[in-house]
Amino acid sequence: MTSSTPPPGPDEPDELDELRNRVRALESTGRAPATRHHRFRSTGSVLLILLAALLSLLAVVAVWANSIVRDTDRYVATVGPLASNPDVQKAVTDRVTTAVLAQVDVEALVKELEKLASQQGVPPKAAGLLGDLKGPITSGLKSLVGDTVQRVVSSSAFDTLWVNANRGAHSALDEALTGESDSVVSVENGKVAIDVGPIVAEVKDRLVSAGFAPAAAIPAVHTEFVVFASKDVGEIKWYLRVLEIVGSWLPLIAVLVAAAGVYLAVHRRRALIGAALAVFAAMLLLGITLSVLRSVYLDHLPAGTSEAAVGAVYDALVKFLRAGVRVVAAVALVTAVGAFLVGPPRGAVLTRTGCGKAVGALRDVSVSAGLRLGAVGRFVHRYKPWIGGVILLVAAIVLFTWTYPTVAVVVWTLVIVLAAFAIREFLDSDDSDDSDGTPGQPSVATPSA
Repeated sequence: MTSSTPPPGPDEPDELDELRNRVRALESTGRAPATRHHRFRSTGSVLLILLAALLSLLAVVAVWANSIVRDTDRYVATVGPLASNPDVQKAVTDRVTTAVLAQVDVEALVKELEKLASQQGVPPKAAGLLGDLKGPITSGLKSLVGDTVQRVVSSSAFDTLWVNANRGAHSALDEALTGESDSVVSVENGKVAIDVGPIVAEVKDRLVSAGFAPAAAIPAVHTEFVVFASKDVGEIKWYLRVLEIVGSWLPLIAVLVAAAGVYLAVHRRRALIGAALAVFAAMLLLGITLSVLRSVYLDHLPAGTSEAAVGAVYDALVKFLRAGVRVVAAVALVTAVGAFLVGPPRGAVLTRTGCGKAVGALRDVSVSAGLRLGAVGRFVHRYKPWIGGVILLVAAIVLFTWTYPTVAVVVWTLVIVLAAFAIREFLDSDDSDDSDGTPGQPSVATPSA
C-alpha cells in the first residue's frame, strides 16, 4: 500500500515565501549592525596601532635624550672614545698648531738672526741672505710644532683632558645652553665647544724643553674645539627638554596604546603582527632619518671645519640612539614572528608540530629510561597555558626594565624563552604511577604558546 503526500493547498506557497522573506530580513538585519561594529573596531584598532608606532619612535629618541642629559657616565662613555679617533686627533692637532704658530713672530726671529750674525762678524751680504729664510723657517717651525702637538694629542694627557672636559661639559651643558659656561665648556653663537688651551700649554713646555727658547714667550692661549654647532641649538634644547620630561613615560604609553589597538581588533593575532611590523617600520624610518640628518648636518658646516672629525662626533652622539633603534626593531620582529607561529597558518602549524614531536620524542626516551615526571608533569600539564604566559611576562619585564638593552640582550632573552618553552613541553605529562610503581603512559600534549 503506497501513501502519497497530499498536494499543498493554495495558501501554502504564499506562507513558505513569507517565511523565507522573514528569514532573509532577520539575517540582513543582524548582519548589518555586526558589519558596522566590526568596521568601527577595525578602524579604531588601525589608528591606535599607527599611534603606537609613532609613539615608539618618539620613545626611543626620548630615552636616548634622557640618558644623554641625565646620565653623566653615559655621556662620557659616548664621547670619551673620540679622544682616540684619528680624525678628531688630526682636527685638534691642526687647531692647536695654528694657535701656537699665531703666537710666534717669525719675522722677529729672522731679524734676531740677522742681528746675531752681524754681531758675530758675518759679512753683510751673507747676513742679508738670512732674510730669505723666512719661508723655510716658517715651514720648519710648523713641522716642529705640528709634530710636538701630535705627540701630545696622542698621549694619555689628551685622553685625560678630553674626558674631564666632557664630564664638565655634561654637568654644565644645560646651564651653558642658556648662556652660562665654565672653564672648559662654552656655548656661544649656537655651538658647544671645549677649550683645548691646556694642550697649548703642554706643547709650549715641550718646545722649551726641546731647546726652542722663543716658545717661552707664548702667552696663555684659549682655543676651542667645537663638539657641536647649530644655529638652532636653542630650539633643539627645547625639544630635548620636552623629551627628557616625557622620556620615562613614553615607552609605557606606547606599549599600552599598542595593547589597546590589539585588544580592540576583531582578529587580535593579526593585529599583534600588524602592530609589531608597524613598530619595526617606525624604527627603520628612524634609522634612515638619522643617516639623512648626518648628511644634511655635514653639508652645512662652516668653511674650514673638518668634516671627518664632525662626522665622528655625530656618530658618537647617536651611537646609543642607533643601538636603541636596533633593539626595538629586533623586539618587534621577534614579536611578529612569535605571533605568526602561534597561529593557524600551515607553516606555523608544521613548525609547532615538528618542535613538539622532537621534544615529545626526547621525553618518551627519558621516561623509557626510568624518568618519572609524576606530580611535576601533572602540574605542568594542568597549568601549561599559565606557565607560558609567565615565561613571556618575565621576558617582557626583563627587556622593559633593562637599563640599556642591546641586540645581544634581546637575542639571549629569546634563546632563554625558547629554552623555557622547550622545558615546559618536556615536562608536560599527566602520568600517574600505578600501584606497582610503574610509571604510566605519558600523554601526548599538543604544543601551544
